[in-house]
Amino acid sequence: MKHIYMKAAVCAALALSVTAAVAKVPESELARLDNDLTPMGSVRAGNEAGTIPAWTGGLTEPPANYTGTPHLADPFPSDPILFTITAANVDQYAANLSPGQVALFKKYPDTYKMNVYPSHRVVAMSDDVYAKIRENGAKAELINDGNGAVNFEVAHAFPIPQNAYEVLWNHLTRYRGGSAQRTYVQVPVQGNGAYVPVQITDTFTWPDFLEGGKDPVKDRNVLIYFTYAIHSPPQLTGTVLLVHETVDQVSDTRRAWLYNAGQRRVRRAPQVAYDGPGQGSDGTRTADDFDMFNGAPDRYNWKLVGKKEMYVPYNSYKMHSPDVTYKQLHNKGHMNQDYARYELHRVWEVEATLKEGSRHIYAKRVFYIDEDSWQIMVKDQYDGQGQLWRIGEAHAIQYYTINVPWITNETLMDLNDGRYLTLGLTNEEKEPYIFGLKMSRDDYDTSALRRLGKR
Repeated sequence: MKHIYMKAAVCAALALSVTAAVAKVPESELARLDNDLTPMGSVRAGNEAGTIPAWTGGLTEPPANYTGTPHLADPFPSDPILFTITAANVDQYAANLSPGQVALFKKYPDTYKMNVYPSHRVVAMSDDVYAKIRENGAKAELINDGNGAVNFEVAHAFPIPQNAYEVLWNHLTRYRGGSAQRTYVQVPVQGNGAYVPVQITDTFTWPDFLEGGKDPVKDRNVLIYFTYAIHSPPQLTGTVLLVHETVDQVSDTRRAWLYNAGQRRVRRAPQVAYDGPGQGSDGTRTADDFDMFNGAPDRYNWKLVGKKEMYVPYNSYKMHSPDVTYKQLHNKGHMNQDYARYELHRVWEVEATLKEGSRHIYAKRVFYIDEDSWQIMVKDQYDGQGQLWRIGEAHAIQYYTINVPWITNETLMDLNDGRYLTLGLTNEEKEPYIFGLKMSRDDYDTSALRRLGKR
């Protein structure tokens, strides 16, 4: 697909141009993290209607039905479905949905639905992480027109954000356990419903969690070290990606290398950025679609629209269950919504509009970011003609055994051709997650690619 060139029309009253470091949050404001705000920076109270509860500490202990297996038990198995949104009644709930979510009901009027359950604010982290978040609030700053951030550690940088860039950086820097390995499948589903699962193992480590700790020289400007190895199908087996994800990618671009087992060569991979094709996705996502959004924000103008209450995928333990097969989860056009769970939560709405002279296949992107975890929950992405194109959702769970909020999978649905992608599914994997993985800096150099890429 040709790149889109678009002139951004941005309201001057709402747009932000960060030409220098933004002022840190004063101590008087940070004191709110002990009062009306949670330690993560979200509103501690529930909503007036009582449909969003107050945060009371989150889910910090395994429920009684958890038996220690790699897959987590549903802590809310008896929750009733409060109501179901369908194409017949979607207009009644549209104020609490994104335009893209509404469009899915119009696209699939006979099969698409949302089962809405009671809301639970389960996000919890350790006291050590909360302390780091507070320190970040006192120290962290934006640099380079909002395209970089400095003086933060371990978790999201801006617990009391002042603008769109800080909200976005909270997603990019949110806490995911520090170091982890995931084995999962990515499933590109064709318009007729056919698919071939792609099995992947990826690892990520923040510099602070490397063996020996962070090196101020070697790890300068590195946000995350990341590997991504494809195990199947056979034609993709042995493809391995290595990324040194930089914080400020404008002054110091992402460092990426790709190993191809057939060629047995390691090559730099500058295409692994922006709208380059996502590895193993059959063209259903871009490089920066991974994790709902990753990488440099410099090609867009960013606007903070505000906060809203929204039905988003949450506590998606049924979709995480080992009792559910990949075949059961995938229908034609979209995932099997019988296994999806939606709850009402407060989200930050952030709009990104392509800058004049910049290129990307998405001319506009709107992100809806959970106030508790800072995870992008829903995204609407538009083509160069201003039409809705790809709709993404992140199915969130709390990894309550280790106090890590994350997702069990993410989906990306194409309104034009009916294809969709699921990424992160672990239902049929024997050891899906390893948190606290001990990784050295040597595990993230180019020689490691060859070891990972052996067939």
